[in-house]
Amino acid sequence: MKVYTGLDVLVKDKSLQNKFKGNVALLCHNASIDTTFTHAALKFKDIFGSRFIKMFGPQHGFSTDVQDNMVETNHYIHPHFNIPVYSLYSETRIPTDKMLENIDHFFVDLQDVGCRVYTYIYTLTLLLEKCIGKDIQVIVLDRPNPINGINIEGNILKPEFESFVGLHPIPVRHGMTIGEVALMHQKFWVKEEVNLEVIKMQYWKRDMFFEDTKLPWLLPSPNLARTESTYTFPATVLFEGTLLSEGRGTTQSLEIVGHPKIEPFAFYENHLLDCIKKSKLVGFELRPITFLPTFQKHGGTVCGGFQIHITDKKAFKPWRIGQFLMRELYHYLGDDFQWKRPPYEYNYTQKPIDLINGTDKLRHWVENNESIEMLDIFEELESYKHELNEIKLYL
Repeated sequence: MKVYTGLDVLVKDKSLQNKFKGNVALLCHNASIDTTFTHAALKFKDIFGSRFIKMFGPQHGFSTDVQDNMVETNHYIHPHFNIPVYSLYSETRIPTDKMLENIDHFFVDLQDVGCRVYTYIYTLTLLLEKCIGKDIQVIVLDRPNPINGINIEGNILKPEFESFVGLHPIPVRHGMTIGEVALMHQKFWVKEEVNLEVIKMQYWKRDMFFEDTKLPWLLPSPNLARTESTYTFPATVLFEGTLLSEGRGTTQSLEIVGHPKIEPFAFYENHLLDCIKKSKLVGFELRPITFLPTFQKHGGTVCGGFQIHITDKKAFKPWRIGQFLMRELYHYLGDDFQWKRPPYEYNYTQKPIDLINGTDKLRHWVENNESIEMLDIFEELESYKHELNEIKLYL
Protein backbone atom coordinates (compact mmCIF):
# COMPACT_ATOMS: atom_id res chain seq x y z
CA MET A 1 0.00 0.00 0.00
CA LYS A 2 1.26 3.46 -0.89
CA VAL A 3 2.47 5.60 1.99
CA TYR A 4 1.32 9.16 2.52
CA THR A 5 3.76 11.54 4.21
CA GLY A 6 2.85 14.07 6.86
CA LEU A 7 2.76 16.68 4.11
CA ASP A 8 0.32 14.56 2.09
CA VAL A 9 -1.89 14.17 5.16
CA LEU A 10 -1.90 17.92 5.77
CA VAL A 11 -2.65 18.72 2.12
CA LYS A 12 -5.71 16.49 1.92
CA ASP A 13 -7.20 17.24 5.37
CA LYS A 14 -9.02 20.60 5.47
CA SER A 15 -10.00 20.21 9.13
CA LEU A 16 -6.35 19.67 10.04
CA GLN A 17 -5.35 22.77 8.09
CA ASN A 18 -7.96 24.82 9.95
CA LYS A 19 -6.29 24.03 13.29
CA PHE A 20 -3.46 26.41 12.43
CA LYS A 21 -4.89 29.92 12.73
CA GLY A 22 -1.79 32.08 12.99
CA ASN A 23 1.29 32.88 10.92
CA VAL A 24 3.18 29.95 9.45
CA ALA A 25 6.85 29.23 8.71
CA LEU A 26 8.31 26.20 6.90
CA LEU A 27 11.71 24.50 7.23
CA CYS A 28 12.16 22.49 4.04
CA HIS A 29 14.45 21.54 1.18
CA ASN A 30 14.49 20.01 -2.30
CA ALA A 31 12.89 16.72 -1.17
CA SER A 32 9.95 18.43 0.56
CA ILE A 33 7.37 17.32 -1.99
CA ASP A 34 3.99 15.65 -1.86
CA THR A 35 2.93 12.55 -3.72
CA THR A 36 2.27 14.61 -6.88
CA PHE A 37 5.86 15.99 -6.85
CA THR A 38 4.55 19.42 -5.79
CA HIS A 39 6.87 21.30 -3.44
CA ALA A 40 5.64 21.95 0.09
CA ALA A 41 6.13 25.70 -0.33
CA LEU A 42 3.62 25.78 -3.19
CA LYS A 43 1.14 23.81 -1.10
CA PHE A 44 1.67 26.13 1.87
CA LYS A 45 1.06 29.18 -0.33
CA ASP A 46 -2.28 27.66 -1.41
CA ILE A 47 -3.31 26.53 2.07
CA PHE A 48 -2.19 29.44 4.24
CA GLY A 49 -2.01 32.35 1.79
CA SER A 50 -0.62 35.56 3.31
CA ARG A 51 -0.15 33.80 6.68
CA PHE A 52 2.74 31.84 5.13
CA ILE A 53 5.42 34.38 6.03
CA LYS A 54 8.86 32.72 6.23
CA MET A 55 10.89 29.77 4.97
CA PHE A 56 14.04 28.18 6.35
CA GLY A 57 16.63 25.87 4.80
CA PRO A 58 18.99 23.34 6.47
CA GLN A 59 22.54 22.35 5.45
CA HIS A 60 22.90 22.32 1.64
CA GLY A 61 20.32 25.11 1.44
CA PHE A 62 16.64 25.49 0.70
CA SER A 63 17.43 24.47 -2.90
CA THR A 64 19.76 21.61 -1.83
CA ASP A 65 22.44 22.79 -4.25
CA VAL A 66 25.44 23.38 -1.96
CA GLN A 67 27.88 20.49 -2.05
CA ASP A 68 30.19 20.39 0.90
CA ASN A 69 30.44 20.61 4.69
CA MET A 70 31.11 24.07 6.15
CA VAL A 71 29.96 25.77 2.95
CA GLU A 72 27.27 28.11 4.16
CA THR A 73 24.20 29.43 2.37
CA ASN A 74 22.83 32.95 2.47
CA HIS A 75 19.53 34.43 3.61
CA TYR A 76 17.46 35.99 0.83
CA ILE A 77 13.98 36.94 -0.31
CA HIS A 78 12.51 34.23 -2.50
CA PRO A 79 11.76 35.69 -5.96
CA HIS A 80 8.50 33.76 -6.40
CA PHE A 81 7.04 33.56 -2.90
CA ASN A 82 8.35 37.03 -1.96
CA ILE A 83 9.05 35.96 1.63
CA PRO A 84 12.37 35.57 3.49
CA VAL A 85 14.33 32.34 3.21
CA TYR A 86 16.59 32.02 6.25
CA SER A 87 19.55 29.67 6.22
CA LEU A 88 20.13 27.51 9.29
CA TYR A 89 23.53 26.63 7.90
CA SER A 90 24.95 30.13 7.79
CA GLU A 91 26.51 32.33 10.45
CA THR A 92 24.17 30.41 12.73
CA ARG A 93 22.73 26.91 12.91
CA ILE A 94 20.14 28.03 15.44
CA PRO A 95 17.30 30.36 14.43
CA THR A 96 17.66 33.78 16.01
CA ASP A 97 14.94 35.60 17.92
CA LYS A 98 14.61 37.95 14.96
CA MET A 99 14.06 35.04 12.56
CA LEU A 100 11.31 33.65 14.80
CA GLU A 101 9.40 36.91 15.16
CA ASN A 102 5.67 36.75 14.34
CA ILE A 103 5.68 32.96 13.80
CA ASP A 104 2.85 31.04 15.45
CA HIS A 105 3.25 27.64 13.72
CA PHE A 106 6.68 26.42 12.58
CA PHE A 107 6.39 23.42 10.24
CA VAL A 108 9.33 21.11 9.54
CA ASP A 109 9.32 18.96 6.40
CA LEU A 110 12.74 17.35 5.89
CA GLN A 111 13.64 13.98 4.41
CA ASP A 112 16.15 12.34 6.75
CA VAL A 113 18.23 9.26 5.89
CA GLY A 114 18.19 7.36 9.19
CA CYS A 115 21.84 7.91 10.06
CA ARG A 116 23.19 9.78 13.10
CA VAL A 117 25.75 11.64 10.99
CA TYR A 118 23.10 13.33 8.82
CA THR A 119 22.59 16.85 10.13
CA TYR A 120 18.89 17.54 9.51
CA ILE A 121 17.82 15.95 12.78
CA TYR A 122 20.07 18.43 14.61
CA THR A 123 18.64 21.38 12.71
CA LEU A 124 15.29 20.15 14.02
CA THR A 125 16.39 19.62 17.61
CA LEU A 126 18.21 22.96 17.79
CA LEU A 127 14.97 24.58 16.62
CA LEU A 128 13.04 22.75 19.34
CA GLU A 129 15.49 23.94 21.97
CA LYS A 130 15.30 27.51 20.70
CA CYS A 131 11.51 27.46 20.98
CA ILE A 132 11.55 26.60 24.69
CA GLY A 133 9.61 29.34 26.48
CA LYS A 134 8.28 30.82 23.25
CA ASP A 135 4.67 30.83 22.09
CA ILE A 136 5.51 28.89 18.92
CA GLN A 137 4.10 25.52 17.96
CA VAL A 138 6.50 23.22 16.11
CA ILE A 139 4.83 20.77 13.73
CA VAL A 140 6.89 17.97 12.15
CA LEU A 141 5.48 16.61 8.90
CA ASP A 142 6.78 13.08 9.21
CA ARG A 143 8.57 11.20 6.43
CA PRO A 144 9.91 7.63 6.07
CA ASN A 145 13.20 6.45 7.41
CA PRO A 146 14.45 5.20 4.01
CA ILE A 147 16.61 2.42 5.51
CA ASN A 148 13.68 1.15 7.64
CA GLY A 149 12.71 1.54 11.27
CA ILE A 150 13.69 -1.91 12.52
CA ASN A 151 17.41 -2.35 11.90
CA ILE A 152 19.55 -0.48 14.44
CA GLU A 153 23.32 -0.57 14.22
CA GLY A 154 26.46 1.05 15.50
CA ASN A 155 27.78 2.59 18.66
CA ILE A 156 26.05 5.17 20.87
CA LEU A 157 27.67 8.60 20.61
CA LYS A 158 29.76 9.62 23.63
CA PRO A 159 29.08 13.14 25.01
CA GLU A 160 32.71 14.25 24.66
CA PHE A 161 32.42 13.78 20.89
CA GLU A 162 29.27 15.84 20.35
CA SER A 163 29.24 17.97 17.18
CA PHE A 164 26.86 19.00 14.42
CA VAL A 165 27.16 15.44 13.04
CA GLY A 166 26.23 14.00 16.41
CA LEU A 167 24.43 15.86 19.20
CA HIS A 168 22.50 13.07 20.89
CA PRO A 169 23.21 9.61 22.40
CA ILE A 170 21.87 7.50 19.54
CA PRO A 171 23.43 4.77 17.38
CA VAL A 172 24.68 5.39 13.86
CA ARG A 173 21.69 3.69 12.25
CA HIS A 174 19.01 4.89 14.63
CA GLY A 175 15.81 3.38 13.23
CA MET A 176 13.66 6.50 13.79
CA THR A 177 11.62 8.74 11.54
CA ILE A 178 12.35 12.45 11.89
CA GLY A 179 9.09 12.83 13.81
CA GLU A 180 10.22 10.18 16.27
CA VAL A 181 13.56 11.97 16.68
CA ALA A 182 11.57 15.04 17.75
CA LEU A 183 9.61 12.99 20.28
CA MET A 184 12.74 11.34 21.67
CA HIS A 185 14.35 14.76 21.99
CA GLN A 186 11.43 16.05 24.02
CA LYS A 187 11.17 12.98 26.24
CA PHE A 188 14.83 12.23 26.98
CA TRP A 189 17.16 15.06 25.98
CA VAL A 190 15.65 18.27 27.38
CA LYS A 191 14.28 19.38 30.74
CA GLU A 192 11.57 21.62 29.28
CA GLU A 193 9.28 20.66 26.43
CA VAL A 194 7.84 22.84 23.68
CA ASN A 195 4.46 22.78 21.97
CA LEU A 196 5.22 19.94 19.53
CA GLU A 197 2.95 18.08 17.16
CA VAL A 198 3.95 15.32 14.76
CA ILE A 199 1.64 14.79 11.79
CA LYS A 200 2.04 11.08 11.21
CA MET A 201 2.35 9.29 7.91
CA GLN A 202 -0.40 6.98 6.76
CA TYR A 203 0.40 3.31 6.01
CA TRP A 204 4.11 3.44 6.82
CA LYS A 205 5.43 0.30 8.53
CA ARG A 206 8.75 -0.01 10.33
CA ASP A 207 10.00 -2.81 8.09
CA MET A 208 9.66 -0.69 4.93
CA PHE A 209 12.63 0.38 2.87
CA PHE A 210 12.03 3.47 0.77
CA GLU A 211 11.04 1.71 -2.42
CA ASP A 212 8.35 -0.14 -0.46
CA THR A 213 6.59 3.19 0.20
CA LYS A 214 5.89 3.83 -3.51
CA LEU A 215 6.79 7.47 -2.85
CA PRO A 216 8.92 9.54 -5.25
CA TRP A 217 12.56 9.95 -4.25
CA LEU A 218 14.21 13.33 -4.62
CA LEU A 219 17.70 13.91 -3.36
CA PRO A 220 17.66 15.35 0.18
CA SER A 221 21.30 16.43 -0.19
CA PRO A 222 23.41 16.80 -3.33
CA ASN A 223 25.17 13.44 -3.10
CA LEU A 224 22.20 11.18 -2.36
CA ALA A 225 20.50 11.16 -5.71
CA ARG A 226 19.53 7.47 -5.47
CA THR A 227 17.78 5.55 -2.72
CA GLU A 228 20.59 2.98 -2.99
CA SER A 229 22.97 5.64 -1.68
CA THR A 230 21.01 5.94 1.56
CA TYR A 231 21.52 2.21 2.23
CA THR A 232 25.31 2.48 1.90
CA PHE A 233 25.56 5.92 3.53
CA PRO A 234 26.18 4.63 7.11
CA ALA A 235 29.21 2.78 5.69
CA THR A 236 30.69 5.29 3.29
CA VAL A 237 30.10 8.46 5.32
CA LEU A 238 32.82 7.17 7.65
CA PHE A 239 35.34 7.95 4.91
CA GLU A 240 34.58 11.66 5.26
CA GLY A 241 36.97 11.34 8.19
CA THR A 242 39.81 10.26 5.88
CA LEU A 243 41.54 11.49 2.74
CA LEU A 244 40.04 8.61 0.76
CA SER A 245 37.30 9.54 -1.68
CA GLU A 246 33.75 8.53 -0.80
CA GLY A 247 32.76 9.10 -4.42
CA ARG A 248 31.85 12.78 -4.34
CA GLY A 249 32.44 14.17 -7.80
CA THR A 250 31.10 10.98 -9.41
CA THR A 251 27.64 9.72 -10.30
CA GLN A 252 27.82 7.04 -7.58
CA SER A 253 28.75 9.14 -4.60
CA LEU A 254 28.51 7.50 -1.16
CA GLU A 255 28.28 4.08 -2.81
CA ILE A 256 32.01 3.87 -3.61
CA VAL A 257 35.31 4.53 -1.85
CA GLY A 258 38.79 4.78 -3.27
CA HIS A 259 42.24 6.35 -3.46
CA PRO A 260 44.83 6.89 -6.23
CA LYS A 261 47.21 4.35 -4.64
CA ILE A 262 44.73 1.44 -4.53
CA GLU A 263 45.07 -1.33 -7.13
CA PRO A 264 41.59 -2.71 -6.60
CA PHE A 265 41.68 -6.01 -8.49
CA ALA A 266 44.91 -7.30 -6.95
CA PHE A 267 43.90 -6.19 -3.46
CA TYR A 268 40.49 -7.80 -3.87
CA GLU A 269 41.73 -11.16 -5.18
CA ASN A 270 44.84 -11.45 -3.01
CA HIS A 271 43.44 -10.24 0.29
CA LEU A 272 40.00 -8.69 0.56
CA LEU A 273 37.89 -11.56 -0.75
CA ASP A 274 39.25 -13.94 1.86
CA CYS A 275 38.83 -11.32 4.62
CA ILE A 276 35.18 -10.84 3.68
CA LYS A 277 34.56 -14.56 3.98
CA LYS A 278 36.22 -14.69 7.39
CA SER A 279 34.28 -11.65 8.60
CA LYS A 280 30.93 -13.44 8.04
CA LEU A 281 29.47 -10.14 6.83
CA VAL A 282 26.74 -10.82 4.27
CA GLY A 283 24.16 -9.07 2.12
CA PHE A 284 26.61 -7.28 -0.16
CA GLU A 285 29.31 -7.62 -2.78
CA LEU A 286 32.37 -5.42 -3.15
CA ARG A 287 33.20 -4.77 -6.79
CA PRO A 288 36.71 -3.56 -7.70
CA ILE A 289 36.51 -0.37 -9.77
CA THR A 290 38.46 2.62 -10.97
CA PHE A 291 36.81 6.03 -11.03
CA LEU A 292 37.62 9.68 -11.70
CA PRO A 293 36.27 12.26 -9.24
CA THR A 294 35.59 15.54 -11.04
CA PHE A 295 35.81 17.55 -7.82
CA GLN A 296 36.40 17.28 -4.05
CA LYS A 297 38.96 14.69 -2.84
CA HIS A 298 41.38 13.62 -5.61
CA GLY A 299 39.47 15.66 -8.18
CA GLY A 300 40.90 14.97 -11.63
CA THR A 301 42.92 11.95 -10.46
CA VAL A 302 41.99 8.35 -11.22
CA CYS A 303 41.25 6.34 -8.08
CA GLY A 304 41.10 2.63 -7.48
CA GLY A 305 38.49 1.40 -5.08
CA PHE A 306 35.29 -0.50 -4.53
CA GLN A 307 31.59 -0.12 -5.07
CA ILE A 308 29.29 -1.61 -2.43
CA HIS A 309 26.48 -3.55 -4.09
CA ILE A 310 23.67 -4.61 -1.77
CA THR A 311 22.33 -8.11 -2.43
CA ASP A 312 20.14 -8.47 0.66
CA LYS A 313 19.00 -5.24 2.33
CA LYS A 314 17.70 -7.01 5.43
CA ALA A 315 21.00 -8.78 6.09
CA PHE A 316 23.20 -5.85 5.03
CA LYS A 317 24.95 -4.14 7.97
CA PRO A 318 26.43 -0.92 6.58
CA TRP A 319 28.10 0.35 9.76
CA ARG A 320 30.02 -2.90 10.27
CA ILE A 321 30.93 -3.11 6.60
CA GLY A 322 32.19 0.48 6.64
CA GLN A 323 34.35 -0.16 9.70
CA PHE A 324 35.64 -3.41 8.18
CA LEU A 325 36.57 -1.72 4.91
CA MET A 326 38.21 1.16 6.79
CA ARG A 327 40.39 -1.28 8.72
CA GLU A 328 41.48 -3.16 5.61
CA LEU A 329 42.25 -0.02 3.58
CA TYR A 330 44.14 1.57 6.48
CA HIS A 331 46.60 -1.33 6.61
CA TYR A 332 46.73 -1.81 2.83
CA LEU A 333 47.63 1.83 2.12
CA GLY A 334 50.04 2.26 5.01
CA ASP A 335 51.57 5.75 4.91
CA ASP A 336 49.28 6.71 2.01
CA PHE A 337 46.27 6.40 4.31
CA GLN A 338 45.60 9.64 6.18
CA TRP A 339 42.95 10.68 8.65
CA LYS A 340 41.35 13.98 7.71
CA ARG A 341 42.52 16.86 9.91
CA PRO A 342 40.29 19.44 11.61
CA PRO A 343 38.24 21.51 11.13
CA TYR A 344 35.15 19.45 10.50
CA GLU A 345 31.61 20.73 11.04
CA TYR A 346 32.88 23.69 13.05
CA ASN A 347 34.98 21.61 15.42
CA TYR A 348 38.56 22.84 15.15
CA THR A 349 40.31 20.50 17.57
CA GLN A 350 39.08 16.90 17.43
CA LYS A 351 39.76 14.45 14.62
CA PRO A 352 36.85 14.36 12.12
CA ILE A 353 36.79 10.55 12.18
CA ASP A 354 36.21 10.61 15.94
CA LEU A 355 33.34 13.08 15.56
CA ILE A 356 31.77 10.92 12.84
CA ASN A 357 32.19 7.77 14.93
CA GLY A 358 31.14 9.50 18.14
CA THR A 359 34.16 7.95 19.87
CA ASP A 360 37.92 7.59 19.37
CA LYS A 361 37.81 3.88 20.18
CA LEU A 362 36.80 2.89 16.67
CA ARG A 363 39.78 4.74 15.19
CA HIS A 364 42.01 2.81 17.56
CA TRP A 365 40.21 -0.41 16.54
CA VAL A 366 41.18 0.32 12.93
CA GLU A 367 44.76 1.30 13.71
CA ASN A 368 45.32 -1.72 15.96
CA ASN A 369 43.89 -4.11 13.35
CA GLU A 370 41.55 -5.68 15.89
CA SER A 371 39.11 -8.47 15.08
CA ILE A 372 35.65 -7.94 13.61
CA GLU A 373 34.17 -9.57 16.71
CA MET A 374 35.47 -6.64 18.76
CA LEU A 375 32.85 -4.40 17.12
CA ASP A 376 30.27 -6.13 19.31
CA ILE A 377 31.52 -4.28 22.37
CA PHE A 378 30.68 -0.91 20.81
CA GLU A 379 27.02 -1.76 20.21
CA GLU A 380 25.51 -1.12 23.63
CA LEU A 381 21.98 -0.74 22.32
CA GLU A 382 19.62 -2.20 24.92
CA SER A 383 18.97 1.07 26.77
CA TYR A 384 18.46 2.88 23.48
CA LYS A 385 15.99 0.26 22.25
CA HIS A 386 13.97 0.71 25.44
CA GLU A 387 13.81 4.48 24.89
CA LEU A 388 12.84 3.97 21.25
CA ASN A 389 9.96 1.72 22.25
CA GLU A 390 8.60 4.52 24.44
CA ILE A 391 8.26 7.02 21.58
CA LYS A 392 7.50 4.83 18.54
CA LEU A 393 4.70 6.17 16.35
CA TYR A 394 4.48 3.20 14.00
CA LEU A 395 4.36 -0.58 14.18
